[in-house]
Amino acid sequence: MAIQRDRSKDAHETIDLTVQGSLDTLAEKIEATDFVGYEQAHTQSLVAAILIDGESVNSAETGDQVQVVLDQTPFYAESGGQIGDRGYLSGHDLVIRIEDVKKEGAFFVHFGKVERGSVSVGDQVSAKIDRACRRRAQANHTATHLLQAALKSLVDETISQAGSLVDFDRLRFDFHAPEALSAEQLQQVEKQVNTWIAEAHSADVQTMPIAVAKAKGAVAMFGEKYGDEVRVIDYPGVSMELCGGTHVSNTAEIGVFKIISETGVAAGIRRIEAIAGPAVLDYLDVRDRIVRDLSARFKTKPEEISDRITSLQNELKTAQKDLAAIKSELALAQSDQLLNTAETMGQTPVIVAELDTVEPAALKIAAERLLQKLGNGAVVLGSVPEAGKVSLVAAFSQPVIGKGLQAGKFIGGIAKLCGGGGGGRPNFAQAGGRDAAKLPAALETAKTQLKQALQ
Repeated sequence: MAIQRDRSKDAHETIDLTVQGSLDTLAEKIEATDFVGYEQAHTQSLVAAILIDGESVNSAETGDQVQVVLDQTPFYAESGGQIGDRGYLSGHDLVIRIEDVKKEGAFFVHFGKVERGSVSVGDQVSAKIDRACRRRAQANHTATHLLQAALKSLVDETISQAGSLVDFDRLRFDFHAPEALSAEQLQQVEKQVNTWIAEAHSADVQTMPIAVAKAKGAVAMFGEKYGDEVRVIDYPGVSMELCGGTHVSNTAEIGVFKIISETGVAAGIRRIEAIAGPAVLDYLDVRDRIVRDLSARFKTKPEEISDRITSLQNELKTAQKDLAAIKSELALAQSDQLLNTAETMGQTPVIVAELDTVEPAALKIAAERLLQKLGNGAVVLGSVPEAGKVSLVAAFSQPVIGKGLQAGKFIGGIAKLCGGGGGGRPNFAQAGGRDAAKLPAALETAKTQLKQALQ
């Protein structure tokens, strides 16, 4: 649903300015839209204006993407963080599917598609909202108010809203806070909201002077512009806010509330994403399928999945340690064979070799062991532990360092030949690269450089 809505918004957001321009032109000819959606979900309305791609037209036919202005409408227009209603405009052999509604000045613009028939300016149509979508939006909007009240009550009374989104499927609440909420705080907030829902608090909706509303303690919504008269949504003893959105008449209508995540979105601003009402059932259904699948795969009861995963993780760690030990032993066995390949350069024994698929840790142990057995010498080893990864190590004895060679600088230069880099101490250093195909040539270069320095 969210993806479909985003696509429909993308389709008309680019023509909003054109729509506004056309409506400014029509303003002298048509009256402001009368919104009756708080009380009515279905009205008989007259088509005051039709626009296609933002241009005013007299009529539209099947397949046209249209923007329709009515003399009165039950459709809520996007405002205060709440998205616009969906529904249909219908008439004699006419169906227009409405995907979104926006307010442009005094006009409610219904964005939709003519699915059947034709429509002309002056026609009478039946305007009907999608009640299921409205109920979802109402549940999420009221839940947003309860969420803010719970945060103020349980976390910090100075918390203030920094933004919000009320969708059919979810809600998002941004608020000013210096630090993240703990898991315990989130659990308490969620529990408090659900408690208020279960207590079935009825809404008291009134229009009053803004001064009176503020004196009563009503909380203003972020980004809203208020006139002298304001609409106050009051769930006595729980939440009271200035709001022009649609809400449930009783908190029990929400059903249930669930926090999905709490994250930081900017300096000093946190975001809570949550769901309410029927969307919670969709959320739980997805997670129930996941749990059932994991239970079948692990051949265990749902309540034992966590313990089973912990057990498998421990087994994996043990297996990884055993494998690392085996690889180290294999690397040492291979390195012992390299003692027979040592070349004497000047008076210094040198080993430069590649050990296939040896991990960096094991390569380090092998180099240290070889140098220990050589006594005075230089060891340079390379390996390709996995695709696209080269590991290199250099171990130099003190007499070698005395000849001006330093393991860190030396192996760093060799690693560059493999598309990498690195370094370390004068006596021991590790480096890496990305081009395994160049490792043989890089090791030959290492041998040449050592020969030049030591002879």
